[in-house]
Amino acid sequence: MREIRRAIVVDDETPAQLVRRARKINRVLAETYPDAKAELDFDDAFQCLVVTVLSAQTTDKRVNAVRPRLFAAYPDPAAMAAADRAHLEQIVGPLGFFRAKTESLLKLSATLVERYDGQVPGRLEDLVTLPGVGRKTASVVLGNAFDVPGITVDTHFGRLARRLGWTAETDPVKVEHAVGALFPKRDWTMLSHHLIWHGRRRCHAKKPACGACPVARWCPSYGTGPTDPEAAQLLVRTEGPN
Repeated sequence: MREIRRAIVVDDETPAQLVRRARKINRVLAETYPDAKAELDFDDAFQCLVVTVLSAQTTDKRVNAVRPRLFAAYPDPAAMAAADRAHLEQIVGPLGFFRAKTESLLKLSATLVERYDGQVPGRLEDLVTLPGVGRKTASVVLGNAFDVPGITVDTHFGRLARRLGWTAETDPVKVEHAVGALFPKRDWTMLSHHLIWHGRRRCHAKKPACGACPVARWCPSYGTGPTDPEAAQLLVRTEGPN
């Protein structure tokens, strides 16, 4: 295996050149990760909302492990709003911050019952008014439960957007707007999946697998991690972190 030769990314790249480069990267990532999707399991909009709230400060794998028991006991907002706090804390306990997360689920479910007749609203402006729900969570729910295009700026997405030279912004909302301007709206949800999968599998925070990266030739940050193909391949994960 030969070391990847990176294409020169000039500092004075025009807006049109940036758009072309960004869309080329997304196309290659789509080919690299054809199965990219949300890695949280859910059956409906309510489950999508709840598991996304629970995923803060833990892994998707841990949330998926408690999901069956959680929704067997509390299948809808009315049931969860009336849940016994101690029992709910016991279920979500393995996820950490269980008291705060239990409080969020109780308030969230009660608000859905009282304000939205037990239904998860399908608009960003409504979702962000729910207890424990910010713009990132709302975007996940809209994109994956309602097929409404949205960009999910989690830590992986923000890191890759900056490494790829798409934006220098650090504020999630500013990143969302800057990156959104580079792509058709219809691509936003899958773009989020592609970058998040790439961030979890190759473009790691501390030691990215640059020498085994399918978009290295278009990346101005090439060389942040090992460029030797064999060394880089050892860093590649076949799935997201546990």
